[in-house]
Amino acid sequence: MRILLLEDDEVLAETLCELLESEGYELTLVTTGEMALDVTFQKNFDLFLFDVNVPKLNGFELLKSLREAEYDTPAIFITSLNDIASLSKGFEVGADDYIKKPFDFDELLVRIKALIRKSYHSKSNTIEVESFSFDIEKNELYKAGEFVKLSPYELQIVTMLFKNLNQTLTKEEILEELAEGREMSEGSLRVHMTKLRKTGLNITTIKGIGYRLASS
Repeated sequence: MRILLLEDDEVLAETLCELLESEGYELTLVTTGEMALDVTFQKNFDLFLFDVNVPKLNGFELLKSLREAEYDTPAIFITSLNDIASLSKGFEVGADDYIKKPFDFDELLVRIKALIRKSYHSKSNTIEVESFSFDIEKNELYKAGEFVKLSPYELQIVTMLFKNLNQTLTKEEILEELAEGREMSEGSLRVHMTKLRKTGLNITTIKGIGYRLASS
């Protein structure tokens, strides 16, 4: 799971990076709102963790801009602002959660895990499809209880399919997720899909559009 952390307090930022990386998350740290905006154009994230009072572009303005650009990545504000007006503003601009400083690190982890499960439309940590199970927290695929080894690209595709279960993903959506600034062709995507089908995953090709993984 990839998290974009916007925090200009050096000590807190370092602590959060150590905490979240120890939990298996991949962290990208930025210290200004403008840096955060720039990096979202270069890389895809599973969660935004934004302080509000940061230089150049504050957290509220940043998230508002991202939501207007149709980024639906789950977002949590971490801030010392504790008045109702600020809380209301945070949710108005598109936040999914709001945690006030100082906060308990265990509470933050609970909130992050809950929000990630929500992004998969799941109340549990595991999504079951036939003999397969996808562990949301570990970002791992299992078949009949046995770990399925996947390449980084294949894991990205599987993550997208389980996150969008019963929905059609366009080829363009998948390629954009995989590419992240690199060149990737539809032919390469077909190769990855063929390899995933060999594991037994029942991935349906929607002719001329993309791919779908159905729950039954």
